[in-house]
Amino acid sequence: MSWSKLKKNLESYLCPALYGRVEYSASSYRYLPDKSGTCFITVDKKNVLNMSDKTILIKWYLTEQEIKNDANIQIPISSEEIEAVRKESNGMIPDDRLQVIARSRKLSEYAKELLSAQSSLSKSNFVVVANQFLSTSIEESIESNDILLNVLALVDRRLGKKRILNMSEKMKLKHPIVQYFYELRLRTL
Repeated sequence: MSWSKLKKNLESYLCPALYGRVEYSASSYRYLPDKSGTCFITVDKKNVLNMSDKTILIKWYLTEQEIKNDANIQIPISSEEIEAVRKESNGMIPDDRLQVIARSRKLSEYAKELLSAQSSLSKSNFVVVANQFLSTSIEESIESNDILLNVLALVDRRLGKKRILNMSEKMKLKHPIVQYFYELRLRTL
């Protein structure tokens, strides 16, 4: 599918409040056939998601420690996770430390998922992921671990107000760019 047709299809799925604010753009290199073009998403004429540029406005994490030390990341810890740590330690760890250990373990898992998703995003082909989005259901796109699929689903008009409001806990565990588009969509409700 040509870029202009793909762009038109993607824009037809934009929610009305974001139409004209969110734009999909692409650049290609005519005289460098081995150099692929770059695709990016702009919001209010600001480039917020560019697959090949890691110095954009949205925070890109470099290390697992940076993610673990970020105070803005709120990770809910369930009582089952605390109990699992208690069982592993045979009850030898004080209760106040159990939550710290459980949070640290969950943050490590989250950091690994986040860095993995981030590295796959920088290597991904926007056109391939956009075609995948157009051929799959909105539920699959939201539940996916692919950052770009999540972003495309969040700006989709098929995503209703009730579902958006019910996604707040799930969005806390997503990449900052997905959280950015979630907040953008919340402001349009």
